[in-house]
Amino acid sequence: MDRKIVIPGELLSENEQNAGLGTYVKEGKVYSSLYGVLNIKNKVDVIPFSGKYIPRAKDYVIGTVVDITSSNWFFDVRAPYTGMLHVSEYPKRVESSQMSDLLDVGDSAILRVKDVDQSMKVELTLRERGLKRIKIGRVIEIPPSKVPRIIGHGGSMVSMLKKETKCEIFVGQNGRIWINGPEENMDQLTDAIRLIVKESHIHGLTDRIYEFLTDKKSNVDVDSYVSPGDDIKFQEDDEIPDDIHRKIDALLDSSED
Repeated sequence: MDRKIVIPGELLSENEQNAGLGTYVKEGKVYSSLYGVLNIKNKVDVIPFSGKYIPRAKDYVIGTVVDITSSNWFFDVRAPYTGMLHVSEYPKRVESSQMSDLLDVGDSAILRVKDVDQSMKVELTLRERGLKRIKIGRVIEIPPSKVPRIIGHGGSMVSMLKKETKCEIFVGQNGRIWINGPEENMDQLTDAIRLIVKESHIHGLTDRIYEFLTDKKSNVDVDSYVSPGDDIKFQEDDEIPDDIHRKIDALLDSSED
């Protein structure tokens, strides 16, 4: 079976009925919302690479609720360890019966890592300004190692992305990015992020992305901006370990059962 690597914003299918995990639908077409491996069976799915993100106190992350108990929400934060949000770290008083109404399984939120202990228990919080449940917009994923390139030196890249696309953007340290704005603008921003991931090794990247965004207003194809013969490359810090390959293979194999 072919293991095709796909990136956020890549067209996967012309038929919205094929949309599966790790995808989103725009104007009847299916696009990848993740950086991962394409898997086509009954649906078009994207299996994300297990990231190398290791949570650290004070990191900002985007998490997705995977479980709820009587006093905690548990979040996937693209780490080997699940993040825990105790009800006391929600911005207001919460009764157990209200928890799934406020944050249900599958919901995403912008959070901060409050603490990580020696046993890698990851405590999260929503009790800071700007932290919130994500209700609108789009969440895409990139390799965590590419986050510094999205932010840029002194925030130069992310500031330019906001200004030129007129979109809100939040970059989590775990490689999840929330964007919000008109659909056309989000498409433009998704293409720019896709280009940054592809061209992260290029000198003068901020100027190159600025040129792309200003030309993009004339509907220039993102692929025309990629260096000749270039595509996604795994730099040394992005090499996929054998155990990740095994996980991907197992997921793909299980989908055939």
